[in-house]
Amino acid sequence: MSRVGGGAPPGQQADPGQVGGEAMARANGIDICYQTLGDRGSSAILLIMGLGMQLIAWPDAFCESLVGSGFRVIRFDNRDVGHSTHIDWRQRPRLLPSIARGVLGLPVRSPYRLSDMADDAIGLLDALQVARTHLVGVSMGGMIAQCMAARYPDRLLSLTSIMSSSGNWRVACGKPAVLRQLLRRPARPDDPSSQLDHLMRVFGVIGSPGFPSDQADLREQLARAIRRANYAAGHYQQLLAIIAAGDRRRELAKIRTPTLVIHGADDPLVPVAAGYDTAKHIAGARLAIIRGMGHDLPPAVQKLLLQAVVSHCRDAEASAASGLGPRRST
Repeated sequence: MSRVGGGAPPGQQADPGQVGGEAMARANGIDICYQTLGDRGSSAILLIMGLGMQLIAWPDAFCESLVGSGFRVIRFDNRDVGHSTHIDWRQRPRLLPSIARGVLGLPVRSPYRLSDMADDAIGLLDALQVARTHLVGVSMGGMIAQCMAARYPDRLLSLTSIMSSSGNWRVACGKPAVLRQLLRRPARPDDPSSQLDHLMRVFGVIGSPGFPSDQADLREQLARAIRRANYAAGHYQQLLAIIAAGDRRRELAKIRTPTLVIHGADDPLVPVAAGYDTAKHIAGARLAIIRGMGHDLPPAVQKLLLQAVVSHCRDAEASAASGLGPRRST
C-alpha cells in the first residue's frame, strides 16, 4: 500500500491560527486538508462527513450559522477524498463477498479501518492545538465520531451522531433498490458528466421525502465536488473500512460522552431502526427522530439540525461546568 497526494491542495502546512481558506495538516502520518471558521478562542465543533463526501458537503450556511452561535467550526476531508491523502491500495477485493464476510463477522480486507480515520481526526486536532472539541458526524462520519468517543473520551465535549449506525447489520441495511443504485457505477466512470448524472440518481433515491432538494442547486453542489477532487477508488476503500469495522455495539457501550443521536424517520439507506439501536447502546444518549428526513442535508433539515446541535453542545458545556454527567435518555 502506498500513499499519494490529494487533488490539488494548498501548499501550506497547518497554522493553528489559520481561518477561512483551506490548509494542510500532517496527521497520523498522512496529509489532511481542513478549513476553520470562527474565533479561535471559541469552543470547537469538528464536523466529520460521510462516505465519499468532501468537506464542502458541509453546507456553508450551516457552518456559518454554527459560527454565529458562538462556535469555532473545523471541517475537513477524510483520507481518500478531496485534497487529503489518497491511499493507493493495489488490492481490489470483491464487494459482495466482503459484505457477506462482514455480515458473518469474518475478517474483511481493507486498506485501513475506521479507527485509523478516527486517529486522523485526533491528529488534526493535535495539529490545530485543540484540546477538546464537540463532534458532529454524518453517516460514516458518525461512525468515526463514535470511534473517537470510545477511544479518546478526554478529547471530547459532546458527540452528535447523525443518520449513522452501530454496525449492527440486522438494523443497518437499507432498501434493496437504494443499495443497488448506490453500488452501481456511472455509465462512463471517467466522464465527469456521467459521474454527475450518477450522483443525481443516488441522491434521488436517498433524499428526504419531506424536504425535497432544489434539483438545480443539488446538481451544482455535486458538480462543484467533482470539479474540486475526484478519486473513485477512495469511495470504495472507505466502504471497505465500514464493512471491516463490523458490529461496534460493544465499543459504543464504552462511550460516556454526552451524546445526541439524530436520525431521519424516512431514511431509505440507513433505516431509522439504526438510530434507535445506536442510542440504545450509548449510555445516556438522547435520540431525536426527524419526520420526513432521509439521508441527505437539504436546507430545511439543516435548520432543524442546527437547533438540535447547538442546544446539545450548550447543554453538554453547562453539565460539564456544573460537574454533572450526561443526561440519561428517556
